[in-house]
Amino acid sequence: MRAGETGLAGMGSPSDEELAHRVRGGDTALFEVLMRRNNTRVYRAVRAVLSDEDEVEDVMQQAYVLAFTHLHQFQGSARFSTWLIRIAVNEALLRLRKQRRLVALDGGADEGVERDMKRVERDTPDPERRAADRELVRFLEAAIDALPALYRTVLVLREVDGLSTTETAEVLSVSEDVVKTRLHRARALVREELDARLGGQLEEVFSFQAPRCDRVVAAVLARIMPS
Repeated sequence: MRAGETGLAGMGSPSDEELAHRVRGGDTALFEVLMRRNNTRVYRAVRAVLSDEDEVEDVMQQAYVLAFTHLHQFQGSARFSTWLIRIAVNEALLRLRKQRRLVALDGGADEGVERDMKRVERDTPDPERRAADRELVRFLEAAIDALPALYRTVLVLREVDGLSTTETAEVLSVSEDVVKTRLHRARALVREELDARLGGQLEEVFSFQAPRCDRVVAAVLARIMPS
């Protein structure tokens, strides 16, 4: 049994919202459970905006720290996961804007021009990525990565993470009509064979393996619960 889970023994499986209430009440160790439950969804949402894996983990950690320190602001009007993902996406977009400002200062890009964020293929894939090294999954990731960020983010939130149109609109601070339009455009930009295979394979896209999960959780706990 992992740390933070001992307090849940014998009480069934409380919702994220119940756990958040208990964390606010002083049972801070349960925040680890919230992180582990939501790590994959948060990773996918951030990964839809940023392509550098180190930056993705850094943004995830910052998002969790912000969520922990501002947990009193969570009112329960939306699902905890939606509230958390919105924080993570906002942090990722902030990081992306900073990157683009630096690139513009260097004269490497024009301001206001939407650039595709394409994943760079590494010569030697790390062990964590080899677990998802099947040809179809690689094709799906490459096809999604080739989308402009605003379309890719909507596609991942809706089709991969399974957020509703309303939740996606809330996360991105746009209207539901904008979400629908961007999703339609995203799917149109992806090749027909990808559109035909969206189904169950999408759960394997941008998978968040246990070692990375442990690394993010440990880093966040060290920041919010110093010994």
